[in-house]
Amino acid sequence: MTMMKAIPVKLAEIYVPAKFKGTLDAAKVAALADEIVGDGGLKMPIQVRKDEKEKRYVLIAGLHRLEAMRSLGETEISVYIVAARKF
Repeated sequence: MTMMKAIPVKLAEIYVPAKFKGTLDAAKVAALADEIVGDGGLKMPIQVRKDEKEKRYVLIAGLHRLEAMRSLGETEISVYIVAARKF
């Protein structure tokens, strides 16, 4: 088994699919933001897939972590790039 390596990606390059839009919990985002600040950073990178056609990354997992980083004014986030099929 190979270990995935996290890389930094600009938040502006990450597309959030419509299926995630109704699942955002503001309280969870706020709690994660506090945890990120208090514990010295994001512990678990989010997962994205690369969309070569659109020249962007598509969120697979980690919506609340993404929005917590955005709420803190961060411009980049650590990501794992995964191979995922489109639904």
